[in-house]
Amino acid sequence: MTLFKTLLTVALAGLSLAQPVTRRQETGGAAGGGLTDLQILQFALTLEHLESAFYSQGFAKFPPADFMALGLDAAGIEGLTAIGKTEATHVKVLSDVIKAAGATPVEPCTYDFKLTNAASMIATARILEAVGISAYLGAAPLVKDPAILSAAASIVTVESRHQTFIRTASKAAPVPQAFDAAIGPLQIFTLASSFITSCPAASNLGLTALPSLNVLDAGNIRGGSMLKMVVPSSAAGMSCSFTTGDGGLQFAKFENGGCKVPEGLGGETFLTVTTETTGVKALADAKIVAGPAVLVLS
Repeated sequence: MTLFKTLLTVALAGLSLAQPVTRRQETGGAAGGGLTDLQILQFALTLEHLESAFYSQGFAKFPPADFMALGLDAAGIEGLTAIGKTEATHVKVLSDVIKAAGATPVEPCTYDFKLTNAASMIATARILEAVGISAYLGAAPLVKDPAILSAAASIVTVESRHQTFIRTASKAAPVPQAFDAAIGPLQIFTLASSFITSCPAASNLGLTALPSLNVLDAGNIRGGSMLKMVVPSSAAGMSCSFTTGDGGLQFAKFENGGCKVPEGLGGETFLTVTTETTGVKALADAKIVAGPAVLVLS
């Protein structure tokens, strides 16, 4: 923690970063945005607030016995609570370094995680940790200061440990693929906004979420199956894009209210309906019709 804080403090010391976070919607996926390093830190803090609140609310709602009923032993429950503590630490350190830069850290929002039982908490944690990892990877190319990039890398490695622990607790393969997917800030914000009911006015990141994508029968997804979904609007030449760390972008034609899931996908996969097709390395936010949504495949 001390090294992380020192790296960020040194990195911010020479920067004039006190401007408010008011950037408009990006034009490119993981490579777009034109965000400053401070804005990226505020974005990271927004996500860490969400994750910290998630674990805090979940542990307040469900006693250890509920997790034991899922098969976790005392050591497993201790490991799960440790995840929540590290998320709270990330919040504190990011807040401190943003203050050191002369700016006001974004505040927590009001959240609705729709947690009905301990099993739903584990399932949601699996998605949130996957989103967190992809958020840091997607923002990495935008960071200008090497020290901030190094410090952010020290967070994403911990998020990866969280994800492995959660996957193991879910009785899923701990490492389903050799790589994780990088997802751009606006698409990550869209995913996060599904858990946010309201935010303080001063915590407005200046982003507008993309239209939501409602996947039907999301509990039984496999390669080669038809995936049905509800898209709020339509456009000519729509396709489904599937983003994974191993396979990059894969596309399938959108027809009859859905698309066919490509073979060979694994882990947490990001589904987006877009007007783009093959031949692109990153989705342009402006061409996204709806999404992303997170598919849990293995």
